[in-house]
Formats: sequence, structure tokens, C-alpha cells
Amino acid sequence: MNQCVPINENDMARHVRKALKDYFKDLDGEEPCSGMYDMVIQCVEKPLIEMVLEHVGGNQTRASEMLGINRNTLRKKMQLHGID
Repeated sequence: MNQCVPINENDMARHVRKALKDYFKDLDGEEPCSGMYDMVIQCVEKPLIEMVLEHVGGNQTRASEMLGINRNTLRKKMQLHGID
């Protein structure tokens, strides 16, 4: 059985922190939008799905297994993000 090799959480967290720091800087004193959580999840979810699908050669069953989500959920998310 394959063991999941976790990404260095510090690397991922560092990228998210930098992106958010830049976002707040670009606001230049303006209030951030409400719903930032959804905004960030939407920004991360699409490239995550795209890269996993690329890694598995487009196999949705394998991608859904890697992501830990149901294949139908994967398809809904692909449709939501306009991923073919």
C-alpha cells in the first residue's frame, strides 16, 4: 500500500502567507472583501485539481483517490472551475 508523503507544510504555508501579505499590501488601506476564506480556497482548488489530473494523466478515478474526494465531487469541482 502506498504511503502518503506529505509536502513540507512550511513551504506551502510560506507561499500562502506571501500571497496573502501581497494581497493586503495591494489593498493599500482598503478593506479586504468579505468571504476571504472562499476566495483563497477557490484560488487554491483549481490549480490543485489541474496538477493532480495532469499527474495522473487525466484519470479522474485516480485523481479523486489522490485528493480524497468522491469522483462525482471531483467532476462537479472540475465543472465549477472550467477544467476539461
